[in-house]
Amino acid sequence: MARLLAVSLAAGALTVAAPGTSQAAAASVCTGRPAKTVSFSTGELRLYRTRHYACAVAVAKSPGARRFMSVQLQPRGGRAAVDEGRFTRQAGPVTVHALNRCVRATGNVGGVTATTGWVLC
Repeated sequence: MARLLAVSLAAGALTVAAPGTSQAAAASVCTGRPAKTVSFSTGELRLYRTRHYACAVAVAKSPGARRFMSVQLQPRGGRAAVDEGRFTRQAGPVTVHALNRCVRATGNVGGVTATTGWVLC
């Protein structure tokens, strides 16, 4: 009986938490710790870092209609990883190997662009 009660309480906690995860869902696509966030009028550019990799995602402030979005992540001295297209919520994630290297991220949501410059050096 106690096990059944514990399982039903855990299931209830999961269903209560699910509706509020819309903004957190974008954060969960990249592994690592949040390293930098750049807000702009139509969205956010989020940059995450693990020991060996960097990951970036561009997230719309108001998801809904399809519009052009892109995210680009470039390690210094390396080739950029790009994801672009017409999306409703986010562009990315894109990941690059960034051990002992600076990276530069650029995000675009609906024609408005934000960039980080060289960071994580």
